[in-house]
Amino acid sequence: MSEGDDIAIVSGSVRSLDGGSNSAAVHRKPNLPKPIVAFHRTELDQILRLYGRMVASGEWRDYAIGHGTDKAIFAIFRRASEMPLYRIEKDPKLARKQGAYCVVGTGGVILKRGHELANVLKVLEKKKHLRVVE
Repeated sequence: MSEGDDIAIVSGSVRSLDGGSNSAAVHRKPNLPKPIVAFHRTELDQILRLYGRMVASGEWRDYAIGHGTDKAIFAIFRRASEMPLYRIEKDPKLARKQGAYCVVGTGGVILKRGHELANVLKVLEKKKHLRVVE
């Protein structure tokens, strides 16, 4: 079997498409880059709606988005030169365990974690304060 022959992997053994067989397993991995974890358009829509409301109320002023091979992060800042006030993280490795989404506070404390982004974002909603009406 030469380098240019077409091969197929059938039930763990390597077979040439012309009918020949090779008992040595070929473990070729293409030199493809690892897939990048990113927020989907609908996820960004939910996050940016909340962000827009908080900017309009004067709570938040800036954001940053980071994508990597293991997680995606949406960082929220009160001012551009500070550490992030909150981080919304998407980690697909935790999707079956604790949930792929989490909100992390300033000190690295996880405020909420879950499987659905809408439920996780509720922790960032502005709480309505009770007041006495006369």
